Amino acid sequence: MLRRARERAILRIIDERPIQTQTELVGALAREGVSTTQATLSRDIQRLGIVKLPGAAGPRYTRPGPESAPPNPRRVLETALSEFALEIGPGDALLAIRTLSGCANAVAVAIDESGIDGVVATVAGDDSILVLCRDAEVRSRLTSELRSLAGL
Repeated sequence: MLRRARERAILRIIDERPIQTQTELVGALAREGVSTTQATLSRDIQRLGIVKLPGAAGPRYTRPGPESAPPNPRRVLETALSEFALEIGPGDALLAIRTLSGCANAVAVAIDESGIDGVVATVAGDDSILVLCRDAEVRSRLTSELRSLAGL
């Protein structure tokens, strides 16, 4: 299914009924014939600016209101790194980042969307990320910057 159609379905579902977890939303989408993974859904939620707000029956996903600003990509990166990154180190024009198990994708998406100059691409596994840098100078600068953001 195309991303736009999937995103429209997500917005319609959270508008129609309270959804408290991503697993619940994946199930609601599946019941409507929309097959997606939790990782893809997580990226969709971030891209759409969907927020989780407290409600009478517990927290639920909702569209951002006019008072809520879209997430700051740099702040998202800092949060992802400080919560999940375990180690950041160079590897020629590659930068290797080890994360907690299952968290590499969240950090890689945050790096990709932060628009850091000199990052060519990221490749995420379960607990590690390879960041392809333009050159060794970029890799050195990026290693220091990411270590600082991660508090390592």
